[in-house]
Amino acid sequence: MRMIPVENHGVRCMSIGFLVDKDAPIVWRGPMVMSALEKMTRGVAWGNLDVLVVDMPPGTGDAQLSMSQRLRLSGALIVSTPQDIALIDARRGANMFRKVQVPILGLVENMSCFKCPKCGEKSYIFGEGGAQRTAEDMDMKFLGEIPLEIDIRTGSDEGKPIVISSPDSASAQAYLRVAEKVTQRLKELAEERLMGPEISL
Repeated sequence: MRMIPVENHGVRCMSIGFLVDKDAPIVWRGPMVMSALEKMTRGVAWGNLDVLVVDMPPGTGDAQLSMSQRLRLSGALIVSTPQDIALIDARRGANMFRKVQVPILGLVENMSCFKCPKCGEKSYIFGEGGAQRTAEDMDMKFLGEIPLEIDIRTGSDEGKPIVISSPDSASAQAYLRVAEKVTQRLKELAEERLMGPEISL
């Protein structure tokens, strides 16, 4: 009696968007959010997974708090664009997860720069290096930069991730480097938990 996730390229996916009408607004209060999170995690036939990634909206509301209280999270990955206004949300999110004892895996800078497809020149539309400075200020690991590129956007719209459609491109390599660093951080945190003190009662 569990929902079957959509699967593509070996990745299983479930979304509230699959369960509501295409243009229907999702306006939910706290208890409905908690119920939905329960259905999206324990109510889905996930099978054997290497990693379960939960994509959350920015902020520190009911959804984030419920997630940290109801699930045993391995860590929180903070993703932000480089401009100050977005980094304010990133800081709040990181502090909230720390307050509820969820380890921070690190910070990723999304839309770090735009590379012109014609001349190759880089433009730092949202500012340069903001996420890296924030990571240093908050004692978080900086895990990498994802560029703002047309191929990423068109591939996403068509259901063809850049790492599949163009695996040797600089954009695909940026995603792979971030994924490797996240995997390494998860291993490090798992080893730290095993090295913790043994409590006998």
